[in-house]
Amino acid sequence: MARGPRRFALTAAGAAAGTALAVLPTAAVARTGPDPGAGPSDEQGVQTGSTAYVALAGSGRVARVDVASHTVTSTAIRADAAEGVAVTPDGRKVYVAATAHYQVIAVDAATLRATPIVVGAHPQDVAVSPDGARAYTAVTGGDTGPGGSSTVAVIDTRTDTVARRIDVGAAPRRVAFAPDGKEAYVTTAGGLTVIDTAKGEVAGKVPGIPDAQGVAVSPDGSRVYATQPDADLLYVVDAARRTVTREVKAGAEPWAVTATPDGRKVYVADMNSDSAGVYDAAGRRHLADVPVGRLPASIAVTPDGSEVWVGNDMTGTVSVIDTSSDEVVTTIRGGSRAETLGASPLDIAFARTP
Repeated sequence: MARGPRRFALTAAGAAAGTALAVLPTAAVARTGPDPGAGPSDEQGVQTGSTAYVALAGSGRVARVDVASHTVTSTAIRADAAEGVAVTPDGRKVYVAATAHYQVIAVDAATLRATPIVVGAHPQDVAVSPDGARAYTAVTGGDTGPGGSSTVAVIDTRTDTVARRIDVGAAPRRVAFAPDGKEAYVTTAGGLTVIDTAKGEVAGKVPGIPDAQGVAVSPDGSRVYATQPDADLLYVVDAARRTVTREVKAGAEPWAVTATPDGRKVYVADMNSDSAGVYDAAGRRHLADVPVGRLPASIAVTPDGSEVWVGNDMTGTVSVIDTSSDEVVTTIRGGSRAETLGASPLDIAFARTP
């Protein structure tokens, strides 16, 4: 399929969510493959063990998934056109970018009490700092190109209010923190912007990365990875020097990227290839292409590094990849009944629940 229609499908999912709320029952996202046994289900309580939150843009919900059993335990969190999700390090609070309502929703993970925070037009992503004190929101604006917004809204997680706005360049898209929290990296229509988090201001920009989309940081903070969908490229950046060290040919339209906790591999969701590309951390070797669902638009690695989850926008599923074999071991299904864009898993975040 040509690039135009595929990318339109991605944006159409969020647009549809802004006009109609398709309510998902709790079981609307289900695991396929051998039954792992029923997981705990409690719409009001927090489950024990490792938990994933999946932003379902087309349903106006966020699914909570038990990582061990790949079982959905709740879809009670609501956020219109949920395109981004992040969790505080203690697992007690979830932040959701509600793109259609110009808000980030702060949700108490135990009680599900929701606090709306107005951040600006069409926030597409949210990331929580390693110390849990701040949540950075990419306020993209109504245009994902030069006509978009240019700010990152900094939320104080203690008060759930906007404490600062930082001008990062046109149409900020995704945000990732360095492991020590001293810097944040933001992809924009103009490239990759670096924020000094202590000062709350732009520290510099990485040259040579036009129109960047996905971003991730290596576990030791030495490398930053950014994707450029139009050029089919993955950029490897020296974080200290803020220079590109390698341009890697990726699959068709690499959209999102994540790095494993052991620092050995990088996974890229290649939107128009219906696959996840696997690379060594330095970007010198292309290790594998793992077939997933249609239109993979989000990707995240479990905290222990054993699995990579890929959100497939067109099929409304999450493909679970075993990082030891680089094969899909199960699929978590999404969607609103027969509507293929009913769920649209556009972001995934993991947390150890309290």
